[in-house]
Amino acid sequence: MSRQSLEDLLRIAGNPVHLLRNSQIGAYVYPVVPSEYTNWRDEQRGWRETCVLFDQSHHMVEQYVEGPDALKLFEHLATNSFAKFPVNKAKQFAPCSYDGYVIGDGILFHLAENKLSFVGRAPTASWIQFHAETGGYNVTTSKDDRSPSRPGGKPVIRNNYRFQIQGPKAQQVIEKLNGGPFPDIKFFSMDVINIAGRKVRALRHGMAGAPGLEIWGPYAEYEEIRAAIVEAGKDFGLRQVGSRAYATNTLESGWIPSPLPAVYTGEKMKAYRQWLPAASYEGTGSLGGSFYSNNIEDYYLTPYELGYGPFVKFDHDFIGREALEKIAGKPQRRKVTFAWNAEDVSKAFRSLLNPGAENYKYIDLPLSNYASASYDKVLNAGKMVGISMFSGYSYNERSMLSLGVVDPDIEIGNEVTLVWGEEGGGSRKTTVERHKQIEIRAIVSPVPYSEVARKSYAAGWRTGQH
Repeated sequence: MSRQSLEDLLRIAGNPVHLLRNSQIGAYVYPVVPSEYTNWRDEQRGWRETCVLFDQSHHMVEQYVEGPDALKLFEHLATNSFAKFPVNKAKQFAPCSYDGYVIGDGILFHLAENKLSFVGRAPTASWIQFHAETGGYNVTTSKDDRSPSRPGGKPVIRNNYRFQIQGPKAQQVIEKLNGGPFPDIKFFSMDVINIAGRKVRALRHGMAGAPGLEIWGPYAEYEEIRAAIVEAGKDFGLRQVGSRAYATNTLESGWIPSPLPAVYTGEKMKAYRQWLPAASYEGTGSLGGSFYSNNIEDYYLTPYELGYGPFVKFDHDFIGREALEKIAGKPQRRKVTFAWNAEDVSKAFRSLLNPGAENYKYIDLPLSNYASASYDKVLNAGKMVGISMFSGYSYNERSMLSLGVVDPDIEIGNEVTLVWGEEGGGSRKTTVERHKQIEIRAIVSPVPYSEVARKSYAAGWRTGQH
């Protein structure tokens, strides 16, 4: 029996919106890592006040590409320039469809001559794999998939462990691990540090408001390296961050991690849909929120809307270039943070305590997303002016926050209305109980929301979005 493709699935479903809005996949699970090491409030405080250890070993795909045409392949897919991308550098990688809409994003590592790896979510890794296998490039490719959300008691083994040491005291922890000062690694550059007598590759990165390091190495050394970091961090208040708090750091630092991959339409994308299995992320993922359109393309976003505009360079040929050239320099929706009104949030919670009354959609804490890709309407004077896409609670800011996009004429400081909950009592997703919608006031705020992050990050996609 031949394998069913995404294209087959879409033909049967009729409309990708209906398919995704009623997906039965359930909640997105950050696998393997414990939900909390202490409690998520103190774990959030850690990246603001002391130092944290993020365990990124399990929830991301690693896609490796090696061969004489490796750089040529990525240049063809990347909106950003490859004019300068030497070994031991990394860059944000956010490829687009032929129509100029983002498929996904993540980090691309130039590990060695003719050898690169992408680390991020499945949609981008699959797009890379497809072109490596079908594009006529002189490369080989391999994938180390994310760990299963529910391992069922089976052992979980990855190629690499991957940790981040972040926070205002990260440098002190790293110096203790290294046995003294470590190399002055430039932002998004790589070098080597010492941990437990081993040489460990490190990337200078920022994720929690204060720059730190991302480190990786053979998975067999996972426990040895983790234990060494925890021991070194004892004197500096280091906290291990569990899966509940982990994803919420982006609410403060300003990265939208899960836009809908723009692959469901377009004749030029058909070959890719025929290559993708029906059981892929794109075929099983879920779409949620108060924004509803029968047209799946209304959920697509451009790199300009997601804050990647400064990266788009027309100094090379890449998929989506023609479409992006047509809109470059024109007014664009832009990425912002929404700070939710505390009184309105409290009203939503109070509905849980009113027996016999209809409740509002539950707001989970600290992360409130209940679909793979969230799209909530943002209104101003009754008119839709934006979309909220990733929501949760920051104990550091004592606020419900969400990340999204707004029309060009909406300014920082404007009050808007966010519609929370789905129309008609809710879709058939397993994560959606019967509920009514509620309007929540929100203040349009900068990205990143955290003042520390705004002032400390290198110029790029998390900065300059005021």
